[in-house]
Amino acid sequence: QGSVDCPNLEFEYGDADGHGVELAELYSYTEEPELSTNRRCFEEDFHTQVQGRRWLELDGAQQKAYVMRLLDGLEVVNRDKRLKVARAILYLAQGVFGDCDNEGDVLHWSRHNSFLLYQLGTFTAFLELLNMEIDNSQACSSALRKPAISLADSTELRVLLSVMYLMVENIRVEQEADPPEWKSCRETFRTELSFPVHTEEPFALLLFTMVTKFCSGHAPHFPMKKVLLLLWKVLLFTLGGFETLQAMKVRKREELGLPPLPEDSIQVMRSMRAASPPTYSMELMEQQQQQQQKRGHRSRRPLVKQDSLDIYNERDPFKNDEAGVDEEENDDVDSGIEGELDLMERDAIIPVMPTQRPPIERVSFPKGLPWAPKVRQKDIEHFLEASRNKFIGFTLGQDTETLIGLPRPIHESVKTLKQHKYISISDIQIKNEEELEKCPMSLGEEEVQETPCEILYRAMLYNLPQYMIALLKILLAAAPTSKAKTDSINILADVLPEEMPITVLQSMKLGIDVNRHKEIIVKSISALLLLLLKHFKLNHIYQFEYVSQHLVFANCIPLILKFFNQNIMSYITAKNSISVLDYPHCTVCDLPELTAESLEAGDNNQFCWRNLFSCINLLRILNKLTKWKHSRTMMLVVFKSAPILKRALKVKQAMMQLYVLKLLKIQTKYLGRQWRKSNMKTMSAIYQKVRHRMNDDWAYGNDIDARPWDFQAEECTLRANIEAFNSRRYDKPHDSEFAPVDNCLQSVLGQRLELPQDFHYSYELWLEREVFSQPIRWEELLHYQ
Repeated sequence: QGSVDCPNLEFEYGDADGHGVELAELYSYTEEPELSTNRRCFEEDFHTQVQGRRWLELDGAQQKAYVMRLLDGLEVVNRDKRLKVARAILYLAQGVFGDCDNEGDVLHWSRHNSFLLYQLGTFTAFLELLNMEIDNSQACSSALRKPAISLADSTELRVLLSVMYLMVENIRVEQEADPPEWKSCRETFRTELSFPVHTEEPFALLLFTMVTKFCSGHAPHFPMKKVLLLLWKVLLFTLGGFETLQAMKVRKREELGLPPLPEDSIQVMRSMRAASPPTYSMELMEQQQQQQQKRGHRSRRPLVKQDSLDIYNERDPFKNDEAGVDEEENDDVDSGIEGELDLMERDAIIPVMPTQRPPIERVSFPKGLPWAPKVRQKDIEHFLEASRNKFIGFTLGQDTETLIGLPRPIHESVKTLKQHKYISISDIQIKNEEELEKCPMSLGEEEVQETPCEILYRAMLYNLPQYMIALLKILLAAAPTSKAKTDSINILADVLPEEMPITVLQSMKLGIDVNRHKEIIVKSISALLLLLLKHFKLNHIYQFEYVSQHLVFANCIPLILKFFNQNIMSYITAKNSISVLDYPHCTVCDLPELTAESLEAGDNNQFCWRNLFSCINLLRILNKLTKWKHSRTMMLVVFKSAPILKRALKVKQAMMQLYVLKLLKIQTKYLGRQWRKSNMKTMSAIYQKVRHRMNDDWAYGNDIDARPWDFQAEECTLRANIEAFNSRRYDKPHDSEFAPVDNCLQSVLGQRLELPQDFHYSYELWLEREVFSQPIRWEELLHYQ
């Protein structure tokens, strides 16, 4: 299960890893020989055009002239010649490493050349070539016929996608020293990717189409890792990262006249400290023996104070180590069979503070809980309904102002609840949607802002279920817990070499490469799904609900739980990288001879950044799917997620622990008294770290929400609301039955009509045929009286 004494992980969550690392993850180790092929293609052409000089010595005009000549070379019909030119352009985007002395220079020239290539229209040229390659039926059919697909089947696609990725990633990342023309270039590129300029759809949709085409089995040679990385970075660039999201949220709340956010959640999480995980020191055999003894005689043992989840994780110097009792793993205990806790047990559960404590320790305790409490309008209504039923015997519906007949403490409680009342943007959007559904005539057309997010949703709308299913299929194939099945999709087509390894060393290298490849796929899918969910939720709650409902229907919840049902500590500390082979290190340094020791050494980090990032993203997605949804919370209970999530608490990283504790909190009331009793450390961690909802009865389960619920009706109602929203906003018929009719003879005759140019030639003929030669039977009018 991994070490209990895992140190605190110094991990800083962000939109992406360091710039160099993100570029390195584009290439697999089996692609490494192609770096020198790109260099050769460039140098062969460059030395015929510019003799005796290096790329770095050319001035701006000469560099532009040479790139324009290269772009002309992409127009040729011969496929091999086109590929050579594309490789030369890729070498430029990779930072002309043959002329550089160190890694910093390679990254600098990679950025410089990416901006230069974009300004000369390279991205548009490569987009046309990419469309040609996607529609290349010959490559698809030859890949379908092959028994084993390798790296060679996707050569052209990999070159094109690599150039596009390098341009997107280099231009996306801002640096202080960037000249002003680069900043304007960045904005132009962002607009070009966000809005359909050359085609009828945004660029991200083309990549989504590639994903579905790959998953349907029609194009097994598509290099999926590169497609997914590019898709993630395009979404990150066009929609914006987490800090942009926070700023957009603040701005939108201002526009809607809502009070500002109580805190910036990213900042709060950065300042939080990790807690010690629940102890797992007992071996499985001892645990079973202890459980058997308990079944034999049900003697009550006194509960002692357990301090391993104290907020600052201190050992009490006055506490006897032998007194600690290991936390039990009663995960399959029947819930809610026993009666209420008796008073003795209730007193025992409340942790007693030790009488003596050195003054130094007192200083380190926080002044308060990390989050401001939040109260929903519904919570105030429930509270008042219960109070009125109890004290005056009738209710007043949704009235939260009338407090007549209620005792003074209830007045105080309502006042406190209202002080912490939080109205979300989603609440306003749902209310507006209800009004638009009720009064389509009087409220008229809704003004929808044409944001990149809105355009993307409209483009994705009709194929969105297929996109979600395809992404989850690939995620399942890349999950470390997945068994290799004959019918599952092959995501290794762009990492397996043409000739399989012969020596043990080559096999080890390929093994590391395959694992790394899968990790990068998980990282990109988890990040892009989270980005989509967060942006759609801010844009409109029903766009978010549409995506999340299709993820739930495609079994996203059990898939994420399956992902976490592994030794999560060994996944987070995995060393599936060979640092000497990483770009840009491998381009400027002489590679030492690889040995088994150097392969196993990996890097010296205490954890793998991408794996921890993926885990947090998947937990955040799971939180987004289940929050306030009783039917989905019950799925967590049914799939026995509690022990799986509890094991994930071993990772001592505050942000990851917070999202695990949130998922445990929402299902605690369904897990039964025995589970809560034997997981008191986890319960106190939830209390210390998760936001408080004033009258949320999560810890006891007496809540109205914990009673039997019609889960199917909940999802069906949500689905009906989503369909009503989509049809109202996106299925606009041209001749609507609500279109106004002009009944005024004067205005109808006075309208100017666009007549065809040759109208006056045939006008007299038309008049003769249609008017004069037609007999008018005036008496027929009498029949309509």
